[in-house]
Amino acid sequence: MLRRIIAIAFALCASPATAQDSVLLDRALDAAIATFEQALPGLDATEAGVDVAAYRDALTLQHFSSGAWGKDMALDISIRDRAEGSCGRFAAFVRVPPENGSVRLVLCPQFFTPGADVLRELTILHELVHVVAGTDECQAMAFAARVEQAARGAFTPVDAYWQASGCGRSAYTLP
Repeated sequence: MLRRIIAIAFALCASPATAQDSVLLDRALDAAIATFEQALPGLDATEAGVDVAAYRDALTLQHFSSGAWGKDMALDISIRDRAEGSCGRFAAFVRVPPENGSVRLVLCPQFFTPGADVLRELTILHELVHVVAGTDECQAMAFAARVEQAARGAFTPVDAYWQASGCGRSAYTLP
């Protein structure tokens, strides 16, 4: 419900491009939620060090209790319209540590590339790990892969990023 309110607020007070972005964001959130809910029966209470209940709350309610951050937190989603700074390198990123009880997920222009629905969904699944559990890239890739594996029986190959991030030496593994 909160997602819908955010999408409507963007649509009412934004330019046509941003209104389209909010539609794509809403579709990505819906897809990520559907995949996560399908995976949920196959997940343990903690997967790859991520509190699955807190993750679910962040994804579906945009509010969660965080063991990583030590208190109740809100998810703040921000859309940037320029590919500069971190948006020059990433489709999305999470601003941590939290500020004033919220963790900001920043969506960059690349996130809204036409025809990239599957990548948008995976990006949401991945970035929400950072929202809930912190900055470890290997943890985020492992968790997102486990969700996809549990939901679909396969996961998006991330071998190059996995290797580039040094994840072979991490505590995390892919399914």
